[in-house]
Amino acid sequence: MGQKTHPIGFRLGGVQDWRAHWFASKGSDYRRLTEEDQKIRGLITERYAESGAISRVEIERGAQDLVVTINTARPGIIIGRGGTRVDELRSDLEKLTEKRSRLNIQEIRQPELDATLVGQSIAEQLERRVAYRRAVRLAMQRTMQSGALGIKVVVAGRLGGAEIARTDKQKEGRTPLHTLRAQIDFAVSEAKTTFGVVGIKVWIYTGDMIPSAENLRARSMARLSLGASQEGQGQGSQGGNKSSGGGRSGGRGSSSKTRQGGDASAGGGGK
Repeated sequence: MGQKTHPIGFRLGGVQDWRAHWFASKGSDYRRLTEEDQKIRGLITERYAESGAISRVEIERGAQDLVVTINTARPGIIIGRGGTRVDELRSDLEKLTEKRSRLNIQEIRQPELDATLVGQSIAEQLERRVAYRRAVRLAMQRTMQSGALGIKVVVAGRLGGAEIARTDKQKEGRTPLHTLRAQIDFAVSEAKTTFGVVGIKVWIYTGDMIPSAENLRARSMARLSLGASQEGQGQGSQGGNKSSGGGRSGGRGSSSKTRQGGDASAGGGGK
């Protein structure tokens, strides 16, 4: 039996941060909020599944409000013309959670270094019947040219429409999975082809970060300052619609590389 460890969950609390920041005092609250997180992420990914290029959705809960941060390579698609689409999404989130919600759109400036977006790109090419070796090779080349130190891609299924499923692995550079200080982004994608589902796993290694107290404190302060700026913009504007617009303007100017998160749905170290 293979003893596999999720690369992001393995590094939570060190070089990786949680994707949900809240605290539940009771077990029943934990179950309810975890299920609500899944519904929020499902609503967002389903609405922008085709063209949103969404990498991850981060959720932060306060006493009275909810802050949802969407990391995407195409912020204009999420925002819509004049902010209409993001206002609709905000109202739907408030109906779902029954809490005042704020949206923050963060632009991913280098989508080639994001494992989720690289996997989605390969999946889209496989669904268009592009040769899988060519799709994987071009994606790896773009990632290495963007500054990554290593990338590994594993595709499994009926590759090329073959009758028997098999697994193919391609690697470039180095991906030190056992090194805790290594910043490794990992994602799983699926290509729904006419001859079956092809699974795609992507590991991207972008460098090392020493999880010292200063680095962890700086990351926490960056997250708190982002939340404070969102709140200040929301109070300075008129109504809930304007608050989501303020989050958009704040998200465009900030980089998403400093907010790599884990897959946990409860942020024990969030607040």
